[in-house]
Amino acid sequence: MYIIVGLGNPGKPYEHTRHNMGFEVIDRLAKRYDIQVTERKHRAFCGKGMIGGQKVMLMKPQTFMNLSGESVKSAVDFYQTLPEQVIVVYDDVSLEPGQLRVRTKGSAGGHNGMKNIIALLGTQDFPRVKVGVGAKPERMDLADYVLSHFSKGEWEQMEETFDEAAEAVCVLLAEGAAAAMNRFNAKKTRETEAE
Repeated sequence: MYIIVGLGNPGKPYEHTRHNMGFEVIDRLAKRYDIQVTERKHRAFCGKGMIGGQKVMLMKPQTFMNLSGESVKSAVDFYQTLPEQVIVVYDDVSLEPGQLRVRTKGSAGGHNGMKNIIALLGTQDFPRVKVGVGAKPERMDLADYVLSHFSKGEWEQMEETFDEAAEAVCVLLAEGAAAAMNRFNAKKTRETEAE
């Protein structure tokens, strides 16, 4: 079984903030595949179903971002899941808004949720889908920036990105990492070159 984890912070004040991209993508997958992400276990909201011919559990950790690893580790230990069967979806300030990056491994890149997951799993060799939210303005604190909301116009653009990120997860599951990286990592670069 694959565990698909969307990172975010629980609670109304954090809804639709830049740091909650993972939750948004999990919501899209849940809707598309009719998976109820309502069961409370592993300090997360969870739901099981099938995507791309694979058994999956969708997870939205409720630990707050910095402790996301506690939730992930609990599920991995319980289901005895291999690290390569854990797919993490999260926000990335080093990518332009709307840009996606699929990776099979890598460092946390300064992301506290990922730092905690890597520390508790004891490896950084697991797939992830990064959702670009853009670099922080010069004089703004990074924590304030990632907890800020998108403007209405930005949000409308991001809606499309959430669907694409959900599709990237589906391709990862059905066709593998190489196919997902081919399709989604080059996409924005090609579009930019074409403009």
